[in-house]
Amino acid sequence: MSDDTPSTAPHSQQRRRLLQAAAALPFAGMAAAQPQAGVARVRPGALGWPSPAQWQGLRAQLGGRLVQLQSPWAACVAAPAGEECARLFRQVGNPYFISDDPALTQALGWVDAWTSAPSAYAVEARNSADVAAAVNFAREHRLRLVVKGGGHSYQGTSSAPGSLLVWTHGMRDIRLHDGFVPQGCAGRVAPTQAASLGAGALWVHAYDAVTTRGGRYVQGGGCMTVGVAGLVQSGGFGSFSKRFGTASGNLLEAEVVTADGVTRIANACTNPDLFWALKGGGGGSFGVVTRITVRTHELPETFGAVNFTVRADSAAAFRRLAAMTLDFYAASLMNPHWGEQIRFLPGHVMRVQMVFQGMERGEAVAVWQPFLDAIARLPDLSVDFAPLKIVSTSAREFWSPTFVKRALGFIKRDARPGAPEGNVYWPGDEGQAGQVLHGYASTWLPASLLQPAQRASLADALVAAAAQWGVSLHFNKGLAGAPPEAIAAARDTAMNPAALDAFALAISAAHGPAAYPGVAGHEPDIAVARQQAGRVRACMGELRKLVPKPGSYVSESDFFEPDWQHAFWGSHYERLLAVKTQYDPGGLFTVHHGVGSEAWSDDGFTRGA
Repeated sequence: MSDDTPSTAPHSQQRRRLLQAAAALPFAGMAAAQPQAGVARVRPGALGWPSPAQWQGLRAQLGGRLVQLQSPWAACVAAPAGEECARLFRQVGNPYFISDDPALTQALGWVDAWTSAPSAYAVEARNSADVAAAVNFAREHRLRLVVKGGGHSYQGTSSAPGSLLVWTHGMRDIRLHDGFVPQGCAGRVAPTQAASLGAGALWVHAYDAVTTRGGRYVQGGGCMTVGVAGLVQSGGFGSFSKRFGTASGNLLEAEVVTADGVTRIANACTNPDLFWALKGGGGGSFGVVTRITVRTHELPETFGAVNFTVRADSAAAFRRLAAMTLDFYAASLMNPHWGEQIRFLPGHVMRVQMVFQGMERGEAVAVWQPFLDAIARLPDLSVDFAPLKIVSTSAREFWSPTFVKRALGFIKRDARPGAPEGNVYWPGDEGQAGQVLHGYASTWLPASLLQPAQRASLADALVAAAAQWGVSLHFNKGLAGAPPEAIAAARDTAMNPAALDAFALAISAAHGPAAYPGVAGHEPDIAVARQQAGRVRACMGELRKLVPKPGSYVSESDFFEPDWQHAFWGSHYERLLAVKTQYDPGGLFTVHHGVGSEAWSDDGFTRGA
């Protein structure tokens, strides 16, 4: 590992003792005892690993839905120039191919951090009883347990070598409600329109059922192939979060299997502490979510997009452009109508990739025209509108794979023979399938930075950041400018409160094409990856100079984040740790940088001293 790789050393002994003391607090209702330091989970081939007869017993209990996994990459390692290997590399660019295979994850790894490798066995869960059987088996045999829904974890939490995988892929039922009341809340909570989604559903399934066919809006992820349950547990931003809030803020109820194998309902009236933790406390830490029910909203008439690129002739012109853009955003875009991002890139380039809702195309044009006119008056700035500048469509058809959208390249389909018609994705998300991450970092930028007295410093920081590496301001991933009700709902979640008054989440990232260690001719370029990782850190460092206590979004964050507890959850971490101890005192659910994971080794197999 190179000298510029971030440190993963533990925190101070004082902090460790504090966390371990908090983890030892007694809670009623859970029979499992705290494991002692040094206790290890069982690895394949070691004493205590379940016998073939015991695995067969679990398979029989599950009606045959237990599979032994093999790495799809073994054939590539053996024959890297073979057709089977070439076909695999072509297929991992398809997010649905990855989603349909329990041995694969959306990212193939992160250089110096993790490499995608399959679990030993996978339970192909169809219901909560299947999940409970897997949970009980893992607990009784001291197995490492992991969960895969959509498989989009940048932290590599969707699989683990030598583990038992709970694969929720088959749990895709979707039901719409005209008047949903959470269990135990009758007379306390008014009925509301909602949608219940199985944990294996992807957001593309939710949009098809709720919006295209149902005529309602549901707050999910911007990337269509993200799993519904994982997004909610991480907080959950989508393109229109500036209007409708976070996915976790819209959660009404969850069905979850906890570490004792019990299927529980969690909502504001039943197990409210667990419910709160599931709303942004991180996936895979508190139990296996099997179903979620989320609020749906009245659907706007129109969704639209604004896309163009501006190039500056010099650093001075780029600095002027950054200042103009911040002035324009603060005055005209920090409101519920606008979402998505503006990117500041090396080479003095700014790329606008914004979306809008609640207005017609003509209104959107009127909003942007003064800004475009100001750019046109400056000879050292040039604009490229290809392919289109401002477009709009019926909101009901926004996620539907119409012929026109496919023909114009606005949406892509799963090209496998016989693939479902609804297997679609945005072309901009295509690079996430099969990527190898080199570096990734995010920081919420408080709205106070847009005050006139601080705007110049922010413009300077953006220019300095872009000189190192590209940085995107994701305006929909900060709630400043959102309606009060959306902010109030997000405040009642476990997410870092920094998101509430942030105008944007700044993200800088680097990745390489599909590659895999040990496959000759297809291995990650380690030297390039480390160099780019250093530039990502330097880029984000320029912005973090303006933020006294930087917060980071758990789903889009640095694998090596040193103070991840407070970067991800801020003042909420100690409360989350208490909920974790209550519902999972033995630490069955352990993921990288998940709540309570500081008590375990990096691979999740040994409880620390």
